[in-house]
Amino acid sequence: MPKTDLQSEHLRLHAEQQFAHELTSLAAVDDRQKPPNWKLSPWAVKIYLLGGKLDDGTEITAKYIGNERLMEIAIASLATDRALLLYGIPGTAKSWVSEHLAAAICGCSTLLVQGTAGTDETALRYGWNYARLLAEGPSHNALVESPMIDAMRTGRIARIEELTRIPSEVQDALITVLSEKSLPIPELNSEVQAVKGFNVIATANNRDKGVNELSSALMRRFNTVVLPVPDSFDDEIEIVQSRSNQLGRALELPAEKPALEEIRRVVTIFRELRNGVTEDGKTKLKSPSATLSSAEAISVISNGMAMAAYYGDGEIKAGDLVAGLTGAIVKDPVQDQIVWQEYLQTVVKERDEWKDLYRASRDFSG
Repeated sequence: MPKTDLQSEHLRLHAEQQFAHELTSLAAVDDRQKPPNWKLSPWAVKIYLLGGKLDDGTEITAKYIGNERLMEIAIASLATDRALLLYGIPGTAKSWVSEHLAAAICGCSTLLVQGTAGTDETALRYGWNYARLLAEGPSHNALVESPMIDAMRTGRIARIEELTRIPSEVQDALITVLSEKSLPIPELNSEVQAVKGFNVIATANNRDKGVNELSSALMRRFNTVVLPVPDSFDDEIEIVQSRSNQLGRALELPAEKPALEEIRRVVTIFRELRNGVTEDGKTKLKSPSATLSSAEAISVISNGMAMAAYYGDGEIKAGDLVAGLTGAIVKDPVQDQIVWQEYLQTVVKERDEWKDLYRASRDFSG
């Protein structure tokens, strides 16, 4: 498919832009009942997320590879008046699923609040244009609406990333929105009432430093879906391979597609260190402090593609991967370095087909 001007100019497209053809094709064949203001039915949203082939021959790519039932629960939750919380360790595709759910349901994934330690109530509620506020006093013209208000007014999905990074007192601004489906604006003696179709998708992880636990009152307003790391070795291979290929095309890297064998090697290393034991179960290993998720494996492969493209012959080799592997695994320069060196000596060195990786690692460390 030829690139559009949009695809050639922008580094990253929103889901509804990148997969517009798939969404349009699904809408054309979707004759199932839709909840109010949904662009697609829950059936079509599931096909969009998990992939499939339509009767007209259109291939729908899988956006999520994993437990089908989890996606059904997530979609069904959003068809009710309960908000959805996607929970899990970093790198389990929470943000990715959130974006694609919003794109499929309401055609817009950009009503986003990015949670940080500095996020204040104005990001979740509203703020003021202070120049107009001083000149005119409190008025609708002086009001600066948040993405949450926009979603409420238009019956769309609002997304909140990293909810547990937001201070607890700010988190609780959500309680009224989620329980009453309205947001009071006392300065104007008015309120915003949510239109049918409005809902919230939040993401959170339990490994972040400085996590602010959610209050029980707020947790009760969410249906929680825990996204796990891939159970299957083959599933993780497929995730890393498909996303690496997508990134390579998006970044226009002049490298060959990463060889399946190199992807298998990176995924094997991550799974063994993550699980604390080799795949054959014979050797116990120490685990590093890093989560070593699929997202980090994708980053290692993408970095290797760039190294191979610009400083090699375009084909990924062990030497192109070793810097990315070391950076992903060694987050603590003392303890993680010990873990990585032990793994190199006890596992990598002993595998005949991995001799090139051992030599490249030894050369890299000097």
